[in-house]
Formats: sequence, C-alpha cells, structure tokens
Amino acid sequence: MLACRMQHTGSLKIARPTRRQAIVGALSACAAPGAPARSDGQFDTVLRAADALDQLRAIVIAGPDGILAERAVRGPGLDRPANVKSVSKTIVALLTGIVIARGALPGVGATLGEVAPSLIPPNADPRVAEIRLADLLTMQARLERTSGANYGGWIASPDWVADALSRPMVAEPGARFLYSTGSFHVLGAVLAEATGQTLLALARDWLGDPVGIEIPAWTRDPQGRFLGGNNMALTPRALARIGQCVLAGGRWQGRAVIPGAWLARSWQARTRSPWSGHAYGYGWFLAELGGEPVRYARGYGGQMLYVLPDRGLTVAITSDTAGPERGILLGAQPAPDRGDPAGARLSRRGMSQLRVARRIEPTGHGRLRLSTHETNLAAVRALAPIRGGAPPESDPPAAPPSSARPGPLRIWGKPESHCCATRTC
Repeated sequence: MLACRMQHTGSLKIARPTRRQAIVGALSACAAPGAPARSDGQFDTVLRAADALDQLRAIVIAGPDGILAERAVRGPGLDRPANVKSVSKTIVALLTGIVIARGALPGVGATLGEVAPSLIPPNADPRVAEIRLADLLTMQARLERTSGANYGGWIASPDWVADALSRPMVAEPGARFLYSTGSFHVLGAVLAEATGQTLLALARDWLGDPVGIEIPAWTRDPQGRFLGGNNMALTPRALARIGQCVLAGGRWQGRAVIPGAWLARSWQARTRSPWSGHAYGYGWFLAELGGEPVRYARGYGGQMLYVLPDRGLTVAITSDTAGPERGILLGAQPAPDRGDPAGARLSRRGMSQLRVARRIEPTGHGRLRLSTHETNLAAVRALAPIRGGAPPESDPPAAPPSSARPGPLRIWGKPESHCCATRTC
C-alpha cells in the first residue's frame, strides 16, 4: 500500500497521493529479478523523489559490485556517522553468527546458564537460566519487555543487564514475539563474556575492519558494556556496505566475513511481529515486495537497511528523527506470512493494548488511524508493495527519563525513546 498524505474534509479522510509514488514506480522497475542493476541513471527518478521527503537525510542504493546511486538529501552527508538506532539489533545478530562460527559460543541452543551464568542476577526467575541464545535473537525470551513504555525506566536502572533479566516471565516458551532492546543488550553482553572483548571491539575487528568501514564507539551502560540493540552509529555508505556483504552471502572482496549458513538461518521465519505482521528471524524482519523476498533491519525514525536478494540490491536510508507527527491511514490486519507457525491475527485484547500504547483509534471499516511519522521508509517500500499492505515494525512509545527531552516518533509507530537528553549518544 502506498503511503499517502491525509486530506481532511470534515469527518471524511481522503488519501491524497504524494511524490513518494514516483519513488514507488521508479524503484519497482529499476532492476528486474535476475537482471543486473545498472548505474546509468536508472535511479534518477528515485533520487529526485527522495528530495521531496522532508525527513530523509541520505539514501544509498547498491549492488554486490558497488554503489549504483546515492544522495545526501540533507543533513550531515554520506560519510558522516548517523545513529542507526535499532538497526543495531541486526548488527548484533550478525556478530552472533560470527562468534559462533569462530567457536567462542557453541550455538543458538546454548542457554544463559551454560554460557554466561555470571550475568544472571540473584533475584531472577529460575527459568532465566534456561533462556537460549535463539530466544534472545528472536526476541522470544519471555521476559517483560524493556522497550516501549518500559524503556525509560530500564535505562535509568543501575544495571541494564540485571534489570532486563530480573523482569517477570510473561509468556510461555516460543509463544510470543516481545520486542525488547533488553534482549539484544543481554545478547551483546553474552558475546563480550564469551570472547573476552567488548562489543565495540568485536564489531570493529570481526565486521567493520573486514569490510572496510569504521564503527565509532556508542552508548555504554553503567557497567561499561556497549549497548546491544540500539544507538550504533554508521555512515550511510557504511550501512550500505554491510548490506552489500550480506547480499554477497557474507563475503567481501573474496573474504568470508559473515557465515553464509548463518544468513540462511537468520532469514528463516521463527516468529512474527504482532504490529506489522512481518515474520522475524535472527535479527531480521522478513517480508515480500511484489512477491519477492525482502529482508530488512529498521530503527527509530526511519533508519533502514533493505536486502533484496532476487534483485541483487541493497538500500540504506538514514533519516531525521525529529520531524513532525503526521497521521496515516493503514490496514488493521497484519499481513499473512506463509510458513510462519507463529502467525496470527491480532486478538481483541491485543488491539486494545495497542490502542492504549500507540494511541490507535478505530476509524471503521477495518482500518486504524495511527499517530505516526510519515517518513522515508515509503521510498524503499516502493520497490514493490509489501504483501498485505502491513506497515513495518512499530514499537509502542517509551517513557523517557525525566532528564530527557520528549523523544521523536519513528516510522510507522512510536519506538523507544532516545537514551540521553542531547540525542547525540
């Protein structure tokens, strides 16, 4: 479904097409499946349309052999780091595969009690020791979420790992996708424990350096652990470089960086988002664009990394997270996902919870009005309509720390608040 601006005439809401549709048409035609993408101006229409998206900062479109088109529409530019927010979760998932392949962890079936017992606080539910790495990777750890309305309290706690692991169990094993940055922060702490290196050192030595990108230091918790799952900073070109490596099966310039078998496992549907209806693997959302597979990472405010394997394309987008809130009319039901055993329509109770958490108001005829950003994700959704018209992952609003300014909203919904008052960490 195309994102449209909403023109209000009395009580009637009319979807008015925007210039995003130029991006939709251009990208959907730019590279036919199986045909090599070219850099001979075929993306000019896309870049012109990107200029009209007031929150888009930079877009980079690349194939396995190089950048096909790029533009810094506004903001710091293509070679200045941008906070990629929850795209960090996908990067931590990639690092997990690398750590396992190098033998520092036995596999995703390993439990916290087996590989990182020192991280488990004394007051934790005894079942916390049974949480597997796979549960953290798929955000099915069963623990109460640290995201959404719980995020501000979590980052105000004196120990983020202990706080995440001492929360109550709220689901049965494998029953629910619980979007939680705490799960990935615990996972990052496990990687550091297993390797004896910081998460920053791992990211630089085992991912950044091999593909030739710089990874600056980012937010740390009170114990000095780098935050797993949020606030990493990458330039738009660096983000696209990671997408190129993934597109090439984990290889860069002939060197194996990310195990190809890990990517294949990461792209298997293991649970499903109750907000978007999209499947989720190991750190990647899984959807379809015009009947073709697309794997994507997404972060607060419209930080996006798309990989379209059948088209040989990867698209990186960075955005301004401080734009105005706008209303968008979207379908209420999540998209079905073939082969996803966890898929289900939102329950009446779930819809009620979403209305409270995200200020969703019923508008009749099976549709909802979301208070949300109308930002640049529409540019890349346009590669073809995502099957079912479901919006990408949304996270309910966070309660920011009292010292923080009210955080902006991210694309299609309200995500975690920023962790600091200056929005620079």
